[in-house]
Amino acid sequence: MEKVYLRRSSRILSGHLWVFSNEIEGSPKAYKPGSIVTVFDRNRNLLGTGYINPHSLISIRLLSDRIEEIDRDFFLRRISDAIEYRKRFLPSTDSFRVVYSEGDLLPGLIVDKYEKLIVLQILTSGMEGFRDTIIDILDELFHPSGIVMRNDSPFRTLEGLPLEKGIIKGNLTEVVIREGHLSFYVDTLLGQKTGFFLDQRENRLSFSKVIHGGKGLDLFCYTGAWAIHMAYAGADVTGVDDSEHAIEMSRRNAELNDLSERCRFIRADVFAHMKSEIDEKRRYDYIVLDPPAFVKSKERIKEAMRAYRRINSDAMRLLRRGGLLATSSCSYHISKETFLDILRGAARDADRQVRLIEMRSQAKDHPILLSMPETEYLKCAILEVI
Repeated sequence: MEKVYLRRSSRILSGHLWVFSNEIEGSPKAYKPGSIVTVFDRNRNLLGTGYINPHSLISIRLLSDRIEEIDRDFFLRRISDAIEYRKRFLPSTDSFRVVYSEGDLLPGLIVDKYEKLIVLQILTSGMEGFRDTIIDILDELFHPSGIVMRNDSPFRTLEGLPLEKGIIKGNLTEVVIREGHLSFYVDTLLGQKTGFFLDQRENRLSFSKVIHGGKGLDLFCYTGAWAIHMAYAGADVTGVDDSEHAIEMSRRNAELNDLSERCRFIRADVFAHMKSEIDEKRRYDYIVLDPPAFVKSKERIKEAMRAYRRINSDAMRLLRRGGLLATSSCSYHISKETFLDILRGAARDADRQVRLIEMRSQAKDHPILLSMPETEYLKCAILEVI
């Protein structure tokens, strides 16, 4: 196992798991991508064991704070620990995120379980080297009907890895899962990310408790989960998304739950649709805004902030007095404080007085590592226009 020495190590000593290329003594170019290394500070004190990629800005991701053999037993322990955490805090669901990368001390690895189907996403060269081992362990622990690989994330490009997706085991790619009292189709091969946004599960359930009839609007509805929860609670809901596949899945999900009469789904550009609704002076009792990440890098923060402010301002204009808005940002680069500032600005633009009812985050199966702010990305504010 090769050794790497750091120029700066205060962040690592606080529990962070990333080492950037400019923090390494000398050049990292001599190391083989994905190779396991032991990491020391400039005084030769041990910091831990991790894997290295000399071609990535994040050169090292730590797997352990001691010298440790990174082998099958290591992954079996870590994945088993992750499963036990879910059993403790999510005992009543069969669909959940099994492994959440750094949040489960397995940086670069995402595993989702949808009933008897496992979806795997490997994001880094270090994890890529253990692909077969990880698949074997997941097969052993879950005995799934199928395993789907979703290695089509752009993060792999940053690591010098090819984009790919496919079936590893079985021939099943679509499954029905339960969320609260409702059921949803999940297309693990063609859907966004791994097929379903599990991170919003608890937020959807919380928001549905304050729905009592009325009219709802679900913007960037994807496969209709928010809309169908609102409809189940008694609202008549319109869902809007620019993806034909998403709209088709939304309609299927409404039919699956016998809620087609309360739901309609429209394929349209969300910004244009909102403008049209404002021009028509339509008003809603409930609106959900769950857009994709508008910002993927620090360089585009200002542009993203303008987009978030605009859509939230438009949503506030569309709400009746007493109307409720569940609005989210999944952009890590937009902090909770910045997001609240954006919402304050949006309220001013809309000439609305707005009250914060609740500030929420990601579901418990996306655990936040306190030493790594990067693991906390989802902000969900529930607001009332007064």
